[in-house]
Amino acid sequence: NSEDVRCKCICPPYKDHSGHIYNKNVSQKDCDCLHVVEPMPVPGPDVEAYCLRCECKYEERSSVTIKVSNVIPFA
Repeated sequence: NSEDVRCKCICPPYKDHSGHIYNKNVSQKDCDCLHVVEPMPVPGPDVEAYCLRCECKYEERSSVTIKVSNVIPFA
């Protein structure tokens, strides 16, 4: 299920831009600022400096585990 994998980038404030969290369904090799941060909040010359501050993590989630944990509290 494509919804069970995603890349999450956490970008701290930079210059006059506030911090932001970006999520996108991409492959593990594309889990980086340049592929996930859209739209890019800074102009071309600042992109590299902005991306160096972002922390990107690839996450795989089991939808079965999520469904089971949602059912248990009602049992």
